[in-house]
Amino acid sequence: MATSNRPRPKRTLVSLGVVVIALLGALLAGNHWSDASLTPSLALDLEGGTQVILTPTADSGEKVTEETIAQAIEIIRQRIDASGVAEAEITSQGGSNIVVAIPGEPDAETLDLVRESAQMLFRPVIVQAAPTPVPEEQRTPLGETPVEQVEPADASDPAWLTPELLAEFEAYDCTDPANLRGGPDLVGSPDEAVVACDASGTAKFVLGPVEVRGDDVESASSGLRTTQTGAVTNEWVTNIEFNREGTSQFRAVTERLLGLESPRNQFAMVLDGLVISAPSVNSVIADGKAEISGNFTRESASTLAQQLNFGSLPLTFTVQSEQQISATLGSEQLQRGLLAGLIGLVLVGIYSIFQYRALGLVTVASLVIAGVVTYLLIALLSWTQGYRLSLPGVAGIIVAIGVTADSFIVYFERVRDELRDGRTLPAAVAEGWNRARRTILASDAVNFLAAIVLYFLAVGGVRGFAFTLGLTTLVDLMVVFLFTHPVMVLLARTKFFGEGHRASGLDPESLGARSRYVGRGRVVAPGERATASRRPGTSTAVDDVVATPADDREPVGVAGGRRMTIAERRAAERRAATAGASGAGHSSTAPPDGDDGPQADAGTERKDA
Repeated sequence: MATSNRPRPKRTLVSLGVVVIALLGALLAGNHWSDASLTPSLALDLEGGTQVILTPTADSGEKVTEETIAQAIEIIRQRIDASGVAEAEITSQGGSNIVVAIPGEPDAETLDLVRESAQMLFRPVIVQAAPTPVPEEQRTPLGETPVEQVEPADASDPAWLTPELLAEFEAYDCTDPANLRGGPDLVGSPDEAVVACDASGTAKFVLGPVEVRGDDVESASSGLRTTQTGAVTNEWVTNIEFNREGTSQFRAVTERLLGLESPRNQFAMVLDGLVISAPSVNSVIADGKAEISGNFTRESASTLAQQLNFGSLPLTFTVQSEQQISATLGSEQLQRGLLAGLIGLVLVGIYSIFQYRALGLVTVASLVIAGVVTYLLIALLSWTQGYRLSLPGVAGIIVAIGVTADSFIVYFERVRDELRDGRTLPAAVAEGWNRARRTILASDAVNFLAAIVLYFLAVGGVRGFAFTLGLTTLVDLMVVFLFTHPVMVLLARTKFFGEGHRASGLDPESLGARSRYVGRGRVVAPGERATASRRPGTSTAVDDVVATPADDREPVGVAGGRRMTIAERRAAERRAATAGASGAGHSSTAPPDGDDGPQADAGTERKDA
């Protein structure tokens, strides 16, 4: 009986074709009208790139510590990552230099971001809002600003909010990675109000002119809060201590901010043009020793202290050398990696054809489809996200061949098991898919979770391996559901596969299929449909559907409104065993001993008891 869950293999295959054509069309369009390449971009280990060696020096002449270099590396990494450059390597060399290796040929803007120093500034907060732009219909029209244009009295005065600055603030998007990379172009003039984003992209601010500079910070540290009575609490805080000039400036700032309303009672710590913290003032800090509290963890409090220490020792980067470097592994390793993948693909294809005969061609076709989809996705990610394929990434793709082959083996073996139980091929494909689908989903879910964990915990090339492994796992699911299974449904309708040709890989005799008992004393031969007895007023139905749970619950041997006796059932089972042992290619529809002709319900099929 037709149901709403009836498979529509042709429609599913068309959907997959549309997806592949859309991916290919997007890549071709990007190549024609934009800067997309038809080949994936390669990482530093396969393509080479530009290496810049920087020597940081403190503006104050003090010695640069390893902690300060580590913070400088984080700032440079943040700038490069936000610029869309992937697989860059930034390391410390001998504790005194910073080596930045960027794959490919970086543009001048990216190199400038590497060379330029970062600044720490303290500005008062004038306005704070959500990070997203204000909808155009809700923005304040020019000339209708809520603040009268007068000369600002101090750094917190709303008079700094000019119509132009308000328009910029309302249109500013702090969810855009370009506004979160930091850099001198985001710092702004120290004597003017500016728009800035929170470093995490969760808020945006209008900040007043600079009132305290980072080099006025004497030191910063993190630790558990100590109360006035000397008791230590479980709250993590960051402590700042200003020098003499900073103490005087910060006292004047806190005296003014203490009497203001929120958010104007906050002062923002701005590093490299991004707000790293914007605490509110609860008291006047007269001794230059401030304490920043909040929902800090040990790590976040320590990170903030490191950033403040970096601000206390502003660095200037001197370029020691800038040169083109060759690939660390070279094209030979890439060729060997691709050769290994090709050999693995051929071996899987040979095994599939040896094991599954013509059915193995479905495996080969599925692997080809998976390879095409993976290639298109990586090429599109290289164009849109700056993704670069490294040798560990190639390894992840090779491993995916085994993952994909596992899915086919599970599916095909399930179908074969159903054929061995005597089902017809259409019923075996349907039932085999129902059983294999759960196994495939569970297996791919484990692979995908492992890839996610590896991606977030690992660094360097291992992340490239985890990324391609996760991507190809998703591709495997897509191919199995949208290509392999629909093709199997269509093949089951063909004469070659449906009748179990010996070269099809689905020959019931070669698989050792046995006759099956279908209830009411009837036994059918392997691959034969169970025909229902003709009932007055009904047509003869064909039992070629998979038994439903409701069917399974129906007692075996119910015929003509009465249940079969134990003797009748045993006699029927003996006949079924005899028919299966003899392998006779006939069906028995004779009623059991003593049965006066039970009627079979059309459209049901039962397994052997």
